[in-house]
Amino acid sequence: MKISTKTMLGIAAITALGIALVLGTKKSKKINLDQIADEGYETAHDILYPKQFGREKKLQYGPVLPE
Repeated sequence: MKISTKTMLGIAAITALGIALVLGTKKSKKINLDQIADEGYETAHDILYPKQFGREKKLQYGPVLPE
């Protein structure tokens, strides 16, 4: 069974989009972690991540990374 040109172009486009999304999230995560490293350990979690509401019940000292 032959695969048509349109199907091949569609598969290539979806693959390119997936790769772009993965690289974009890695880059944004690296920028975020670099910002945390520049801020230092003393910066409060609610200042670094103001969109997250509520507190965890478990108190943790040291660096706090988003989940």
